Amino acid sequence: MAGNSQRRGAMRNEGTKKGATVGSGGQRRAKLEGRKATPKATERPHHPAARRERAAKKRAESTPRRTGSSGKPRRSSSGILMGRNPVVEALRADIPATALYVQTKSDADDRWREAMRIAVAKNIPIMEIAKTELDRMTEGGVHQGLVLTVPDYVYSDARDLETGTLIVALDGVTDPRNLGAIARSAAAFGADGIIVPTRRSVGVTASAWKTSAGALARVPVAQVTNMTRSLETLQKAGFTVIGLAANADVTLGELAANVMTEPLVIVIGAEGAGLSRLVGQTCDWRVGIPMAGGVESLNASVAASIVLQAVFSARS
Repeated sequence: MAGNSQRRGAMRNEGTKKGATVGSGGQRRAKLEGRKATPKATERPHHPAARRERAAKKRAESTPRRTGSSGKPRRSSSGILMGRNPVVEALRADIPATALYVQTKSDADDRWREAMRIAVAKNIPIMEIAKTELDRMTEGGVHQGLVLTVPDYVYSDARDLETGTLIVALDGVTDPRNLGAIARSAAAFGADGIIVPTRRSVGVTASAWKTSAGALARVPVAQVTNMTRSLETLQKAGFTVIGLAANADVTLGELAANVMTEPLVIVIGAEGAGLSRLVGQTCDWRVGIPMAGGVESLNASVAASIVLQAVFSARS
């Protein structure tokens, strides 16, 4: 600066400049390094994906749930039955229920009053909640102000069924109403249990409970990982395995009488597809049900009922 060049330290001696005279000496290395990975969309507060995730979490937290010890709702993983007729029928059939949800300010009719009366008699908790909450709970289903929750089903061990003499196995049946109807027939005709695969198969749902009219409380259902191996295990335990099939070896009436009276497994295939290849090959007999011309197949539950009744008659 003019007029101040004589001040001590005002002028830098040659060769004493601070910092590197050639290159940066690594001082700008950090500026050259790549940035960290871009955060996920859901981790960026203002991204639409993050906003959607927060909204979904908020909806889940506000879903109607069973009341716990704290008095606040606790979400249930159980199935649900909705609508006045289904709920009343389920309660009449002694289907196990965890709670009855009732819409506030709902119009009461005979079915509504009967549902309330049965729930009180059976000590089923009654929860009164708003219509918007019931709509969320049923995902927009037609609930008519009544929803019944059913607990998760506890499946039996397939090995426990080996002590019986009559088992029904379902191969590829996916409609829970068929399972419920078959359970009802199994209870009526003395079957000891039902076996279903864990994958690509029907399970015990609220719909199955309803169709069974309470029979699922009396007939155990077991899930198995591999149906073919389970049938082979039952064969080693002394069971004869018969499968209902269109390409049958014999008709139901042509089966030897002793087959019907000995320990027996009846395998029901899916409608249309029938028995899977390996299961069909495992069966000791592939059996057909005589029908009038022009009829290709029967509903799985109807076919099961016919065979179960025939076995029951042979053993009576």
